[in-house]
Amino acid sequence: MRLEATWIAAFEQAFRLCGVQPGDACAVLSQTQTRPELPQLAELALLRLGARPFHLVLPAAPLAAPVPVRSTGASDAIGGLEPVVAALAGCAFFADCTVEGLMHAPELPRILAGGARGLYISHEHPEILERCLPRADDEAPVREAMRRLKAAREMHVQSAAGTDLRIALAGARIGGVWGFTSRPGSFSHWPGGLVLAFPAAGSVHGTLVLDRGDVNLTFKRYLHDPVRLVIEHDHAVRVEGDNVDAELMRGQFDAWGDAAATAVSHVGWGLNRRARWDAMHFYDKADFNGTELRAFAGNFLYSTGANEVAGRHTLGHFDLPLRGCTVALDGVPVVEAGHLL
Repeated sequence: MRLEATWIAAFEQAFRLCGVQPGDACAVLSQTQTRPELPQLAELALLRLGARPFHLVLPAAPLAAPVPVRSTGASDAIGGLEPVVAALAGCAFFADCTVEGLMHAPELPRILAGGARGLYISHEHPEILERCLPRADDEAPVREAMRRLKAAREMHVQSAAGTDLRIALAGARIGGVWGFTSRPGSFSHWPGGLVLAFPAAGSVHGTLVLDRGDVNLTFKRYLHDPVRLVIEHDHAVRVEGDNVDAELMRGQFDAWGDAAATAVSHVGWGLNRRARWDAMHFYDKADFNGTELRAFAGNFLYSTGANEVAGRHTLGHFDLPLRGCTVALDGVPVVEAGHLL
């Protein structure tokens, strides 16, 4: 793929927002299956900023999961390799160009402990990254949403399709992503624009109904028919629906054979008014990772899989952005029928 000047400029702007300075030692982490243009763009942008980049390229690990692994946010790319951890921890900044991203990777806390900061560049066509380029003023609304979420005791999610879900927020870890980070010891991802809670164990109960047009990002698929998840003590104990969409989810859960893969990872809502729900329709699956759809304004994002707060780690993961939901914090809506308030 030919690298466009506008893409280099977009990477440069994102890294500038991350506070990259001339002379900074910056790692570009990738894998042998990474889209080759992403680490190339990262290197060129870092050089434009006067930084001193170097590459860490990890070979593909042997397949160990019983099903294809997609959009986990819990990459096992590093595989506990301590020299890689030490190299990333010793940087001022690192660009994460791994396929799945290090968001929930077990090595990430040690990498950040020394003050390194990182940005996961979503594994998709650079045009998507350029279109969802972060801006400095994206930070304030996410921080305000985080403040509201931290102050709340309960999140209640309802929809006309039948969703009725209650999430206790005591003990939850609250996070927000605005597409860049300049604070030492922090990590973000691009595209950004969402706020999340990682609930403590036993905090999530109720019913989640995925309606037509909602998104299963693990399958990179808009749903054709409704799917009903019955949630008890964080876990999807039943997947109801007499249709292909329900069969696909049941098959995925059954294949993992791991209760953690059915449990909640995080919940939250999208704040990015530039991100589009319909974007997936315009790209081939290999060109689209779907981070934009996690962030489009007014979506309720329900995700299963790894949750450090609840003590669960698994590569099984579903990211499920829902439209048309009302999200209330202690009875006060922040999203009403899919419209961001």
